[in-house]
Amino acid sequence: MAGHFRSYVWDPTLILLQIITVQSVFYGGMGLWIFIIDFFADESRSLDQIFSYELLDFRSSRGRLMMAAYVLNALTGALGLLFIVGRAKQCVDFTVTAHLFNVIGCWIYNLHFPTSLVWWLLNIVCIALMAVIGEFLCMRREMQSIPVSIGQKVDL
Repeated sequence: MAGHFRSYVWDPTLILLQIITVQSVFYGGMGLWIFIIDFFADESRSLDQIFSYELLDFRSSRGRLMMAAYVLNALTGALGLLFIVGRAKQCVDFTVTAHLFNVIGCWIYNLHFPTSLVWWLLNIVCIALMAVIGEFLCMRREMQSIPVSIGQKVDL
């Protein structure tokens, strides 16, 4: 369909590379936020903080800090969607894919399927935050005015 603005072309290599990059931003951001929180809270660092759902609870301060890291990572993931995906239409797809791979990673790490209600609710909230904020940021970029001439800039 030539002549259509931003016509979608199926490019599996691009999609696969975007998935890998979004997943890298997801785990890199999570590691960064956990490192920062652990540094100030003087906690020990381990992979359990990323993959073990048993650490997440409202009763302990460590559990609440880990939940804060998840929420902050949703914001980091939204920024990643802006720079990696760049399309508001695809933000939900890439967000759900990143969290689906996280569920699979937690399942493999713990050797059983995650059953904690707090973990599931936190992930649903983080999916919603990452997708909505990512869509908002991408829409803002998509809606920017496109300069048509080389002449003097005119604000409308």
